[in-house]
Amino acid sequence: MGRLYGDSVPHLGLLLSFLIMLYLAPMDLHPQCLDYKPPFRPQEKLTFCTMYTDFGCCDSARDQELMLKFYSITDRLDGNSYITCASYVQDIICQECSPYAAHLFDAEDPTTPVRTLPGLCGDFCSHFWLKCHSTIPFLTDDPWLAQAAGDRVRFCKTVALEDTDYCFPHIISDQRLTQGLGRLATDAKGCMRLCLEEVANGLRNPLAMVHANDGTHRFFIAEQVGVVWVYLPNRSRLEKPFLNISQAVLTSPWEGDERGFLGLAFHPRFKHNGKLYVYYSVQVGIEERIRISEFHISAADMNLVDHNSERIILEVDEPASNHNGGQLLFAPDGYLYIFTGDGGMAGDPFGKFGNAQNKSALLGKVLRIDVDDNDRGPLYRIPGDNPLVWDRSSRPEVYAYGVRNMWRCSVDRGDPLSREGRGRIFCGDVGQNKYEEIDIIEKGGNYGWRAKEGFSCYDMKLCANSSLDDILPIYAYSHKAGKSVIGGYVYRGCEYPNLNGLYIFGDFMSGRLMSLQENRHTGRWDYHEICMGEGSTCAFPGLINNYYKHIISFAEDEAGELYFMSTGIPSATSPSGVVYKIVDPSRHAPPRQCHYHPVPVKIKSKLIPFRPKEMLLGLELPPKRPKQSNTQRLAAPRPRPESPSQTGDWFLELLDILKEQEASAWRTSAISLSTAAEAPQPGRGHKARHSSAVKPREGAVRLGGDTGARHGRGRVEVYVGGQWGTVCDDHWDARDAEVVCRQLGFQRALRASTGAEFGEGTHLPIHLDNVQCVGTEDSLLHCRHAAVGNHNCAHDEDAGVVCGNSPH
Repeated sequence: MGRLYGDSVPHLGLLLSFLIMLYLAPMDLHPQCLDYKPPFRPQEKLTFCTMYTDFGCCDSARDQELMLKFYSITDRLDGNSYITCASYVQDIICQECSPYAAHLFDAEDPTTPVRTLPGLCGDFCSHFWLKCHSTIPFLTDDPWLAQAAGDRVRFCKTVALEDTDYCFPHIISDQRLTQGLGRLATDAKGCMRLCLEEVANGLRNPLAMVHANDGTHRFFIAEQVGVVWVYLPNRSRLEKPFLNISQAVLTSPWEGDERGFLGLAFHPRFKHNGKLYVYYSVQVGIEERIRISEFHISAADMNLVDHNSERIILEVDEPASNHNGGQLLFAPDGYLYIFTGDGGMAGDPFGKFGNAQNKSALLGKVLRIDVDDNDRGPLYRIPGDNPLVWDRSSRPEVYAYGVRNMWRCSVDRGDPLSREGRGRIFCGDVGQNKYEEIDIIEKGGNYGWRAKEGFSCYDMKLCANSSLDDILPIYAYSHKAGKSVIGGYVYRGCEYPNLNGLYIFGDFMSGRLMSLQENRHTGRWDYHEICMGEGSTCAFPGLINNYYKHIISFAEDEAGELYFMSTGIPSATSPSGVVYKIVDPSRHAPPRQCHYHPVPVKIKSKLIPFRPKEMLLGLELPPKRPKQSNTQRLAAPRPRPESPSQTGDWFLELLDILKEQEASAWRTSAISLSTAAEAPQPGRGHKARHSSAVKPREGAVRLGGDTGARHGRGRVEVYVGGQWGTVCDDHWDARDAEVVCRQLGFQRALRASTGAEFGEGTHLPIHLDNVQCVGTEDSLLHCRHAAVGNHNCAHDEDAGVVCGNSPH
């Protein structure tokens, strides 16, 4: 029993040693300014706090304010004092500009007042006090510092930081902290660590989010059922839908049904003509079709579509219920681009060469039409430079062909300064059974389907045809990484300069966030995985580091900031859809650089305020307390820094918690043993192991793999029908991991891992696939899943978890 307890609960002494190491050395670098935002590169060089002119927390305006403060202090000094103390005063004042200002001024802890002086290292503080303690009343009006100013030891203890790595001036010479400041944070594997901000929730499969480019900075979110909602810049939603054609839209509550309201685009001159275009599935008699319609905004309400204004621009018969395409967009040329699927089923079986290679069919194509000035005459015209306009055997609407089912395309705004890349159209084309691809659309281009899938041949005869002349994708990935690509955007926003030029996209099945960056030297696109920041990386107010796995679509707002939509249950009727904004925690734009003034919006509907629901995983921030005035602080008893028991020292409190956990560990070990594996143990034979082991209950879980499962990291294995088996990572997300970790006795799930990160359980059967938990279930068997043993995956998709207890 003692040996088993040692395997399931780490020895207190070893754990304390590890925590002491964490306490003494910063493991998670977390640059942060006093406004709770990441640091930035000033637009203009600083003239006073010049040590932070390349990267820090002050722009030129704040730099000038600090310089005036410096002069107001030094004007009170005599000549000798000025010579001795001016540099000390400048150093102390300028720490507000440090990229670690929040550390230096204790602003990271929202429960305590922000310091008026930065944390000073002991040797620097002693020298400063011995030479210049007469300047302390000029530097701060803190009464506690004023009382301590007469005693060097007391003063230096008062301004000291618990974490001495972050005190000034040691912080500026610590390469662990200063190396790589301002660059995109990456983990040991090179995965970019980004964070998210929840923007909207409670949506039913949100598959499009667009803006009207009319200066209002509203965004319009479309649900698959056929309802579009208006959101204001403050993220409140109008109670009355912008558009509701749910009675006409063809869809169902079946998970994975690809029919429904699929696309929305505003005319480039919407501000003047009030026109918008929608793409949706519809049933006409016994036929299923895709329909592209034009609507007008209501003359009486700018937040409401005139539902009687619909004019059907184009309809195309759909021979199957899948591969319906769905993207609409306007490019800089002013034309409307329509992206259709190949008609469905598998392998594009329609006709001799399939719909995608048939230029006389509208399916499997990129169409381009002119919808300007269509109030009289034809509903649309054919642009004169369309590539097949003079080919009588082809449809003149065709702009490009050979596509399978392009799901989510976007137009590159171009570099903010050079405009390089402007107008490029990026698309994600969903693959058949091996590869997913990213393409850049070219006029007249053939993108290979069904001859090719990604870079690989699919139809050998067509692939060998020398006349194919297809355009290869800029990137393709196998189904080991994901099975349904979701095209994204090239980031061209203002707030996060590090992301400029990155094409960010995802995968619906694996939940991966990915990026491509153009390499100008090789002409290729370099791949970078995107991970959610762990530890304190995302510890900024309002940020989170987890999302629902099923990524449906990406979007950009009117200012160019980037978002994506995902859901916990991929059903058109499930209200589990969330919109997330992508955030770089390592660098922010300078203050006022990204400021804009939205055009006022006349509201005639009730506003529903936004209430975020998602939480930061792995780190819990204490609630913000109101800052006390000097009078309140004087009236309240001041805890003495030299007394850890009175400071609420988190480390000492954690030691107390660990001691209590050790005392109760024997009680909790019984729970751990009830779900533990019947693993072979040293010195015991097969017969003895079975005679002495406790039989697991149905649905029990354990962690396998070679990474140290006792530390809460490993491959998930579940006990069903008398044997252990693995779980596939299709649909695997943080809520599923939460069920496993809680069942194992941990307080929280830090991460849901995929792709057999903790090794393949090839010696075990695969028990569960497509697991979808709410997060409160007792076991995975109580979650939604395919029937036990029913799966379409292999062990290279074994799911895992990373569990933990400490909130730090």
